Amino acid sequence: MNKPIIIAIDGVSGSGKSTMARTLAAKYNFMYVDTGAMYRAVTLYAIEKGYLTGDTLLKKQLIDDLPDIDICFDSDGHTLLCGIDVESKIRGMEVSSGVSKIATIPEVRSAMVDQQRKMSHSHSVVMDGRDIGTTVFPNADVKLYVTSSAEVRARRRLDELTAKGEKVEYDTILKNITERDYIDSSREVSPLTKAPDAIEIDNSHMSIEEQNSLINSIVEKHLSM
Repeated sequence: MNKPIIIAIDGVSGSGKSTMARTLAAKYNFMYVDTGAMYRAVTLYAIEKGYLTGDTLLKKQLIDDLPDIDICFDSDGHTLLCGIDVESKIRGMEVSSGVSKIATIPEVRSAMVDQQRKMSHSHSVVMDGRDIGTTVFPNADVKLYVTSSAEVRARRRLDELTAKGEKVEYDTILKNITERDYIDSSREVSPLTKAPDAIEIDNSHMSIEEQNSLINSIVEKHLSM
């Protein structure tokens, strides 16, 4: 390859974008960037600093701190917040419930997009999020848009959290997913939307094997061009 390849994967919350992106990155030895984890890390930062408590958000304080919020990924793909592994912390319901509030802040999005673009300067990347193919990399080599029903996503999330020992209710998760869908798609800055040239994949009734086979065929077709 003469230049770095960019694979952009957008889609709704809980649709399996991260698993898909990790699999592709490992297969092709590309860098994997979980942009959702970056916004979750900022959310965790806000919670731990006391800037985000319930419905109260001290936006100015968070914006002022943005230059000091360093987010990167280790060799295992774990999210590091200012050098500390926070992978487990950012996946809990407290962060999930607050991340959409943080992700709507224009200054936060601008700071994260700058970091995301820098990551692609010297590496081929697989990046997943909500605005990768529309805002971050509108000229990405491959664009995928992943979706599935809210009910299927809530059930998957319940199984994931239960396996980790967390006690949560299905209805609580479904409500959170539905609210996040609305906030993500209706926010003023970089709303979740399918890029015109993105390939849509509805994996509501797909097995992991079927999904991987389809995605690999799409990527292989591009790489062989």
